[in-house]
Amino acid sequence: MPIFMSYSHHDKDFVDTLAAHLVKHRARVWVDRWELSVGDSIVERVQSAIQEASALLVVLSKASVRSQWCKKELSAGLVRELEEKRVVVLPVLVEDCDIPMLLRDKLYADFRTSFQDGLKVTLEAIAKVTSGTMGRIGTAEHHGDWAIDYGFDDDRYYLRVTLVQFGQGLPYTVLTEIVALANEEGSKRQKAYADKGFADFGQLVVVSVLAGAVAEQNTQIVLRDSQPQTIEFGFHDPRSGIDYEMVISARRLGEDTGKDISVDCTGQLELILKAIRVNRRPLTAEERAALADLIPGLKDLGADPPASV
Repeated sequence: MPIFMSYSHHDKDFVDTLAAHLVKHRARVWVDRWELSVGDSIVERVQSAIQEASALLVVLSKASVRSQWCKKELSAGLVRELEEKRVVVLPVLVEDCDIPMLLRDKLYADFRTSFQDGLKVTLEAIAKVTSGTMGRIGTAEHHGDWAIDYGFDDDRYYLRVTLVQFGQGLPYTVLTEIVALANEEGSKRQKAYADKGFADFGQLVVVSVLAGAVAEQNTQIVLRDSQPQTIEFGFHDPRSGIDYEMVISARRLGEDTGKDISVDCTGQLELILKAIRVNRRPLTAEERAALADLIPGLKDLGADPPASV
């Protein structure tokens, strides 16, 4: 999901500069002047963007704190904080001004004396809500914390998803590790992605393949005691022609309830894949051109290439 930028148009030059830096660091941002078209309902589009955003980056200036529109956007963000019980509003201070009372206890990114210092703090803040390599899925009662790492082991590309699932009131947790190991051709493809600066795109490709492979296989694991259980299988991705070795292992930690626990990774991987996709910004024209050399037919595709290429 994008970062919604709340600001006064009096500060549009600063906002354009900040947004460009965030995009350069692969963050996805929502700026009204970039997103709205003639005929759009401003209220509906802005309301929807605020509701769907990972966070609201609130630019504080003399003009914005007087703006009734900015006040409404801030109120909407603070309501989300109360409902979701997490940080949603991220203040950015560009000049001395009368900071709204409900923001005075928040740490803000200070751009008044150094743009680079303010940018560093801002990037650290948004990393918590836009990361494509770790996150949390599920509800407050039953959720999972996940992380992804990937790289090369003896010239073979691997991607590993680690997932810890737990629920409120449950006396145990489940630790699951899912690994995909690409064949020689797949490893060469991932090396080419990395060499051109698209390692994160390559990660998305393999997570998509992994989710599809697990959905097609009988990957349900039953945990009867503290011993880890493992499933191994091969998978051929017909869209890319690449073969993968898949390994899924799971184990229970905590109290022994005497009952079996069934672990099905399909739904969890789909949620993780969705989280990665919504946090990715669309490829720029320059990036699409660079990827066209690696992915046949990319020029004929829509706004973003398919995951499995």
